[in-house]
Amino acid sequence: MMINSQLLNRQIEAWLEEDVGYGDISAQATVPAQAQATGMVYSKASGHIAGLWVAQRVFETVDPNLIIRVEVEEGQQVDQGALLMTVEGAAQSILTGERLALNLLQRLSGIATLTARYVAAARQGHPQIRVVDTRKTMPGLRMLDKYAVRMGGGHNHRFGLDDAVMIKDNHIKAAGGISAAISAARDYIPHTMKIEVEVESIEQVRQALAARADIIMLDNMDVETMIEAVNMIGKQAIIEASGGIDLDTIRSIAATGVDVISVGAITHSVSALDISLDLNQRKG
Repeated sequence: MMINSQLLNRQIEAWLEEDVGYGDISAQATVPAQAQATGMVYSKASGHIAGLWVAQRVFETVDPNLIIRVEVEEGQQVDQGALLMTVEGAAQSILTGERLALNLLQRLSGIATLTARYVAAARQGHPQIRVVDTRKTMPGLRMLDKYAVRMGGGHNHRFGLDDAVMIKDNHIKAAGGISAAISAARDYIPHTMKIEVEVESIEQVRQALAARADIIMLDNMDVETMIEAVNMIGKQAIIEASGGIDLDTIRSIAATGVDVISVGAITHSVSALDISLDLNQRKG
């Protein structure tokens, strides 16, 4: 996915304003202004790393004179204790940027790590299947959350409500049925946009096929019903599975023959990867 650099810059400035306020009192009170240091950023757990360049941008926003060296590649799997980045320059600046940089790096690496586990489980015997995210992201962090999913080997679903038509159960109720909803959407959107519809039963699958949905999402179906739906749809539409999918069930769902599996947990229930910064040198 594309990163909106201008938006990210504004967000980093706002996040720093929230965290720093009128100044980092602790650093200013205890650390001489002329003190220089090198901060070593390392992983305290094994996992996939995402967001090093975001952390770098945080430090550079705090102090453009900081010298930053990135030691691993984005998306790379690292072992516990791996050195990820060094930050050299004014000790006050390193301390001021530390928390925001680590918060973002830990969250994004946590998402990448969890995504990689889901992808590995789904692709055992099914190498072409896609594991995708959802819109269940932290407000203000969607762009970065979805970037981290890709660093873990996953793919992105729509970014926002304006990307594609996704007709869910409440849309169906409000529109008066699947056929009516798809017909109205087809009349409203440009020919370049796809229409996805969420179905919960075999009868709804029939209705979605009759209305020529581009993508049919099988929502919260058991495996047996999902297999029946996949056989009915064939190649007439892209088939997505969704709803309560976890690491214990994703393998059996992948075996049904669906094309895409969407997993909200990779962004809404993620644990941050444990990453720390230590000052290991002081001079000046």
